[in-house]
Amino acid sequence: MILLAVSVFAGAGTIHYQTPMLAAFAADFNADAAAVGWVATLTFSGFLAGTFFLVPLGDRYDKRTLILIELGVLIVALLVMASAPTLPALIAASLVVGLTSGFAQLVIPLTAELAPPEKRGRVMGTLLACLFLGILFGRLAGGLIAQFLGWRWTYVAAAAMLAALAPALLLWLPSMPARTQLGYARLIGSLFHYLRDNATLRRASTIQFLLGISYGGFWATVAPMMLALHGFGPAQTGFLAIPGAAGILISQPAGRWSDRRGAFPIVTAGVCLVLAAYVVLAFAPVAVAAVIVGAVLLDSGLRSAIVANQTLITAVAPEARSRFNTVFGAHIWGGNAVGAFLASTALAHWGWTAVCAIAVTASCVALALQWRTRGAQRSA
Repeated sequence: MILLAVSVFAGAGTIHYQTPMLAAFAADFNADAAAVGWVATLTFSGFLAGTFFLVPLGDRYDKRTLILIELGVLIVALLVMASAPTLPALIAASLVVGLTSGFAQLVIPLTAELAPPEKRGRVMGTLLACLFLGILFGRLAGGLIAQFLGWRWTYVAAAAMLAALAPALLLWLPSMPARTQLGYARLIGSLFHYLRDNATLRRASTIQFLLGISYGGFWATVAPMMLALHGFGPAQTGFLAIPGAAGILISQPAGRWSDRRGAFPIVTAGVCLVLAAYVVLAFAPVAVAAVIVGAVLLDSGLRSAIVANQTLITAVAPEARSRFNTVFGAHIWGGNAVGAFLASTALAHWGWTAVCAIAVTASCVALALQWRTRGAQRSA
């Protein structure tokens, strides 16, 4: 379990190092916010594609083999980002990083298989706390290294950390038997069948997609926004990851509450926190404190909803946990990618108020969906 937790920690950071460095990319390549926003957009899009096309293979093949292959490609892609001579090269490498960093999404269903059913919420909460801690580390380390050594050294350090982890995974990562013998086409096709036929999976995934729009939009635009409005550099923006990592503290209690009370009240509270976050973030041009408080609310709301919904879906179909996690994860990161694109474009053309308006709209739709299906969720 320690090895699994460390693996999730290391994998989570790889798609978040760029968050505080977007302004540095713009300065280095003489690009605007919309252009460098493609680094965030394609990183999240790559993660989405990897989740959709590669993670389902965890039900068909040994998860250990898949994790080790993706890890090797990821290390190479990070080194390519470190040496990228142009912005298009950086963007292309970021897509590969997103594709292969999804190895952590194979660890989640593996952990669910190992956890006792009555403690699955707590175990998932602990694992996701490590994932959230990896996100915090990625943002903080990315800002600090970029500030003092240059952004390229961030990716060198990330590749070195994963290379150090690889021997331990090779020696100790447990093998898991295949859960199905479906061919690849039928395996991928089953994702759509599960999404169509399972109301629990469909509801949880849609809500996380909408919350992902709010979350991805914030972290794709906070660096250029803080530079333009408050003169913050990469290191200062990276420190915003600390208050923005409140989900680390909330994830384990959210898992315990889900075991005791079910997912509905936890998810509802999470959606409300995300909505409240953007009410506060609307005042970001006036005060830095609004960004800090908004980041705390945003992360707490998103993480509590993820823990509750993730615990819920892993209990639905034990023989298809990788595929359920694929559908769920694809919606999360699809929301992040859409949010990064919409928010980067909105910031470049209409300013921070437009970014907040997009997120508030998405959160209100999520809250309406959650409340409309409250009867079915409580019964489940």
